[in-house]
Parts: sequence; structure tokens; C-alpha cells
Amino acid sequence: MVDVLSGIRIPDSKIAREAAELVRQYENEMLYNHSVRVFVFGAMKGIRQNLKFDSELLYVAALFHDLGLVDHYHTDTKRFEVDGADAAREFLRSRGIPEPKADLVWEAIALHTTPGIPQYMRPEIALTNAGVLVDVVGIGYDEYTPEQREAVIAAYPRGDFKKEFIKIQACSALRKPQTTYGTVNVDYIEDCDPTFHRPNACTRIRNTPWPS
Repeated sequence: MVDVLSGIRIPDSKIAREAAELVRQYENEMLYNHSVRVFVFGAMKGIRQNLKFDSELLYVAALFHDLGLVDHYHTDTKRFEVDGADAAREFLRSRGIPEPKADLVWEAIALHTTPGIPQYMRPEIALTNAGVLVDVVGIGYDEYTPEQREAVIAAYPRGDFKKEFIKIQACSALRKPQTTYGTVNVDYIEDCDPTFHRPNACTRIRNTPWPS
């Protein structure tokens, strides 16, 4: 593992090492590399913006943010983001991390796909979201120099990321489509199943038992 990337040091505390070991046990290389890139890109943005953030908590949030996509942490009724958030909070609690810090990581993971809100919250939440956005959909791509991007990709390769990431997200969404209502996750179902009709808020309002 590369210790430093473009000035960003990969956390090497006992908790950081245990978090990485746990995640690598369940995630494939594509998801694990993506998770570390999310941390590095998020930390780079935090430093560029002179934000004060807890690097270890950001690292744990980044590592666990997609853990809800894997079978071991899958639930039938929760959004995959919440599955990952629950796993991270339990991991931190079991190691004596104070509740406010564990809750902060939970929020960072639970909100990482929510548009328009995380960037106004605490740095660890905002930077987890920012790392996800640049690595998955390219938002903020030009804020990083070619040298920075190349260094991160060399250390944690993307491989066939676009194809593999859409596939794993779609598999998760198709297993529990009811959890995708009102989220970007419904897009994965529509992309794979052209017959799918996304739930409509107006229809739901009209179909309530209220008389008017």
C-alpha cells in the first residue's frame, strides 16, 4: 500500500488498519480501490479548501461507504448506504470510539449519494461526498491536476470501473427496489430494466387514504 499520495498520508493507526482489513475481506478489488480513492480525493479537496477534518474518520467513512453493496452486509429493507453506515458505526463502537465520532461517520456514509446537502455539513461528511462524486461521476475532476489524478490511479487502479460499478450497484438495487425510491439508486434499475416504472411522488400523494 502506498503511504503518501500527492501529500495525502493514508492513515496507519490501529483502527485504520483494522478497518482496511475488514473491508478488504468482503469487497472485491474494484470496490476497495474505489473506496481508498474516495478518501484521497476527499482529503485533497479538504486540504485545498483549508478545512479542518479528522483524517482517520474520513478514511473509515470512505472505506465503509459502499460496504452495504456486498452480500455480507446486505439487508432487505434498508438503503445500501444505511447498511454500510450501520457497519461502520458498529465497527467504531466496538473499538471504543466515542459516540459523536461514530455518528459522524454514520452520517457521512448514509448521505454520500444524497445530492445538494452533504457539502453544507461537517467536513468529514462533505469530503466523503466530494470524493465519491469525483471518482464516480467526475464532478470536480478538473479541480485536481493531471499529476494528482494519475498518482491516485497508479496506486489504486480503476480497471473497468464504469462497467463493474454499474453492475454491482444494479444488482443491489434490483434486490430491494423499494429502497431506491427518491434516490439516485433507482437509475441503476431503469438502466437494466426498461420496463421498470419508478415510483412517482404525485401518484403516491393522490393514492393516500386522505379524502383530499
